Amino acid sequence: MAMVEKEVQAEQVATFESGNEMAAMAAAQINYHLMGYFPITPSTEVAQYLDQMKSRGEHDIKLIAADGEHGSAGICYGAAATGARVFNATSANGFMYMLEQLPVQSGTRFPMVMNLVTRAISGPLDIRGDHSDLYFALNTGWVILTARTPQAVYDLNIMALKIAEHSKVRLPVIVAYDGFFTSHQKRKVHYFKDRRVVQEFVGECPTDYNFIRDPKKPVTIGAHMDGKDLTNNHFQQSEAMYAAGDVFQEVAAEYAKLSGREYPVLDLYQMEDAEVALFLLNSAAESAKDVVDKLRKQGIKAGVISPNIIRPFPQEAIRKALKNVKAVLVGERADSYGAHGPNLTHEVKSALQEDKDNRTIVLSRVFGLGGTDFYADDAEKFFEFAIDAMEKGYAEKPFDYYGHVPGNPENVLKPVIEPQHGDVYNSGLIEVKMDEETNKLKVKIPPLRALTTKPKRIASGHGACPGCGIFGGLELFFKGIEGDVVVLFQTGCAYVTTTSYPHSSHKQTMMHNLFQNGAATLSGTVEAFLELKRRGEIQVSDDATFVMITGDGGMDIGMGSAIGTALRNHKLIILEYDNEGYMNTGSQMSYSTPIGNMTSTTNVGKTQKGKAFHHKDTPQIMASTNIPYVFTGTEAFPQDLVKKAAKAQWYAQNVGTVYGKILITCPLNWKSEDRYGNTIMEAAVNCNFFPLYEVEQGITTITHDPEAKKKKIPLSDWLKYMGKTKHLLKEENKEILSDFEKEIERRWQRLKAQHENPLL
Repeated sequence: MAMVEKEVQAEQVATFESGNEMAAMAAAQINYHLMGYFPITPSTEVAQYLDQMKSRGEHDIKLIAADGEHGSAGICYGAAATGARVFNATSANGFMYMLEQLPVQSGTRFPMVMNLVTRAISGPLDIRGDHSDLYFALNTGWVILTARTPQAVYDLNIMALKIAEHSKVRLPVIVAYDGFFTSHQKRKVHYFKDRRVVQEFVGECPTDYNFIRDPKKPVTIGAHMDGKDLTNNHFQQSEAMYAAGDVFQEVAAEYAKLSGREYPVLDLYQMEDAEVALFLLNSAAESAKDVVDKLRKQGIKAGVISPNIIRPFPQEAIRKALKNVKAVLVGERADSYGAHGPNLTHEVKSALQEDKDNRTIVLSRVFGLGGTDFYADDAEKFFEFAIDAMEKGYAEKPFDYYGHVPGNPENVLKPVIEPQHGDVYNSGLIEVKMDEETNKLKVKIPPLRALTTKPKRIASGHGACPGCGIFGGLELFFKGIEGDVVVLFQTGCAYVTTTSYPHSSHKQTMMHNLFQNGAATLSGTVEAFLELKRRGEIQVSDDATFVMITGDGGMDIGMGSAIGTALRNHKLIILEYDNEGYMNTGSQMSYSTPIGNMTSTTNVGKTQKGKAFHHKDTPQIMASTNIPYVFTGTEAFPQDLVKKAAKAQWYAQNVGTVYGKILITCPLNWKSEDRYGNTIMEAAVNCNFFPLYEVEQGITTITHDPEAKKKKIPLSDWLKYMGKTKHLLKEENKEILSDFEKEIERRWQRLKAQHENPLL
C-alpha cells in the first residue's frame, strides 16, 4: 500500500484496530443486506463485531447464524440470487466444508464478498494462521484479493464489492488476510467518518441481473447443461475473471483519489533495480521490508514483491517486476504435496516461462505452517538462500520446507500415566437386566461413594476453565460405564483442553474429528472393530463401549451426521454436553442457546435483546429416529445420571445407537459464579427448562417430576443466577420472558402427555 501524493477528498478517522474489526467496519458502512455465517476461529470475531454494532443500531444487516459453514454458503448463495448484497467470513476447515458450494455461486455469476481469515487446515487440528485454506480457493472461480494489514482489509473490502458487481465481472470476491497476525493484531488505520462516502463509492446495488425477485418475471437459475454449453459458460466465466484484473486497477485508481491510499496489482518494495527478491503473500511481506533496508545498506540490491490480487494471477506484472532479478525466493504458507513446490511457485515459474529472455532463478520454501511466526531473521535467511543461488548461478535446493527439524529418538513421548484398561474399570457393582414384562431395563447401582474407587477416564492437568462443568458431568456419566471405552471427541472445549501435542489427558483410546462428522466417523470405527473381531484378526473383550462426545454446538453442524448414524443404528453412544453455546470459539450462539440469552453473537442493546428464537429440542429430534434409548441428565442428580449411563451401555452393546444430553455449566460464558454450578443445574431441572427423562424402546418416562415432588420453581429463579440472562428479569423484557415461560410449559405438558401415554 502506498500513499497518494494528493489531498484526500473524504474525511477519515485515525484509530488502532485489528483486521477483523476493519472487515466488520467496512461491512457495516456498506450496510449489506445479509450475512450468513457460522463461527470458526479466527474469523469468528467478524460476526461478533457486527452483532455488537447491530445491537447499537449502527447497521441494518440481517445476520443469520447457520447450522454450519455449508449452510452459511447456501444462505449466502440464495440471498445473492435474489439480488441482495451478501457478506460472509470463514476460515480453514469451515472454508473446506463450504467448498463445493463456491463454484456453484461463481459459475452462475452472482456477486458477494467473503473474508477468508486464513488458518491451517486440519488434521491434525491447529487453529493458527497459514495459507492451506487459501490455496483451495484458487480454483473456485472467485476473484481473490490479499490484504497485508488491517488497513488493507478495510480498503480491499470496500473495493471488493465494487469489483464483484462490475458489469464486466459479476463474480464473487474473497478478501484473504492472515489469521491471528492481521486478524487480531491492532495497527493504526484510517476509516471514512461518514459511511455515505463508502456507499457512494460502491454505488447502487445492480438490478439488471436475472434475479429471483419478481414473480411476474420468473427465472431459472442453474439449469443443467451439456458439454458444449458448459464449455461456453466456463469460457465466459474465465473471460470475466481476467477482466477482473483490469477492473481491479480501475477501482483501485478511483479509491486512491478518495482515500489517499494506492493498491497496485503488485506491492513492490525497492524493486526498481533489485537483483534478488522475495515473493511473499500478506503479513510476511511486511516483516521482510526491514530486511531489505538492512541489505541495501550493505550494498545488496534486495526487494520484496507482494500481490494485492492473486485471482486473476498478475502474470504480466510479475514478468515485468522480475525482468532484471537474478534470483527470487517464493515463500508460501502451504504446500501442494508432491508437486515439487506449492501453487504460487509454479504460477510464478509459468509467468517467467513466457519471457524467453528471463533467466531468473526461482527458489521455493514452505514456511510458517500452523501460525509459526515469521521474523526479520527468517526473512534474512530467505535472502541468504536467494543470494547464494544468484552467486552460484543455480539453486542447490530449489524446493524445501523451512523450519522443519529431524526427530530425536531420545525425545520420544514417555507416558506420564500408566495406561488403564479392562478390569480396572469393572466395578462389578452395577447390575443391568432386561425386564421381559415391561421391555425395559432394570438397573441397580450401589451408593455413589462405592463407585469413587473407579478410576477417572480423564487425567488431571487439562486446561479447562475454573468451574467448567464438562468433566464433572462426563466423569459421572463414565462411572456408570463398565469396562473399556473407545471415545471420539468432536472439536470443542472438551477436546481442545485435554489434548495438546505431545500431551494427552486421556487414559483410554481417544480420537478426534471435526464437528460435522464425528458420529459417522465413530460408526466406521465400530463397524471395522466388529468386522476385525468377527474375522479373528483382533482378540479383545466383549465389553468395549464406543462413545462420541459432542458439545459446544456440535449437534448443530453435526446434526446430519448424528441422524444418519442413528438411522443406521450403529452400536454406540452419542453423548452431548450442553453448555448452550459455541464456547470453544468465544461463546457464540448455538441452536441450543435459549431464547433471550446473551452470547457474543446475540448481544443485548437498544435494538435487540439476546437470541431471537427458542432452543432446539435435540433429545426429541433424536428420539424421532426410533433409536432404542434416549436420555437427559445432569450432575446435579447423580444417581439418575449413573443409572442412565448403565442403561446406555447395555443398549449400545446389545441393540444400537443411544443418544444422551447432559446439561453442564460454563461459568465464564454464562457469567455465573463457580460456587453456584450445582445450584444452577438443579434449578434448570426444577423450573422444567431441562426436564429429566428417558425414551426407552419408544416409551417416555419422566425420571424427576418437580411438580410431584413439590420442588417446582419459577423460571426466573434459574435465570437470576446467570449474567447472560439477568436482563430478561427487567420490566422492559417481560414479553420475552413470558414467551420463554410459555414454551417451557408447552414442552413440559407435551412430555407429561408422552409419559402418561405410551403411544405418544
